[in-house]
Amino acid sequence: MQATSYDTNNPFARILRGELPSIRVYEDEATIAIMDIMPQADGHVLVIPKEAAAEIFALSEESAACIRTTKRVAAAVKAAMEAPGVMIAQFNGSAAGQTVPHVHFHIVPRHADIPLKPHAGVPADTGRLRELAERIVAALPAGDA
Repeated sequence: MQATSYDTNNPFARILRGELPSIRVYEDEATIAIMDIMPQADGHVLVIPKEAAAEIFALSEESAACIRTTKRVAAAVKAAMEAPGVMIAQFNGSAAGQTVPHVHFHIVPRHADIPLKPHAGVPADTGRLRELAERIVAALPAGDA
């Protein structure tokens, strides 16, 4: 199996270094959660490990924190967006649809009657993303923001 090589200048690595802006909804010692700037639905959040790894296969065991953060933030997204369902996706390699070579988990709130926008397709309004982020942060359990 050939793994995707890690590019230290990928957008998520640059966000982690503070070189690119992001709208953060959660951060701990191992992960960050940010609003997707090209969301498939309102409230689409990305959970990103701070560890440099292009695919899940390259993550250390310590990066299991990604799953804890994904679970915690997904619950907040579901509540904030009043979504009956939540899609959680993680892609490995361009053939699977991965567009940024840094491991990340997509949390996408789902409503049966609202179709998804294309993956990495349409940039969202920053003001709208900030409003949604505030709702999500408010829905996190106390002590998590």
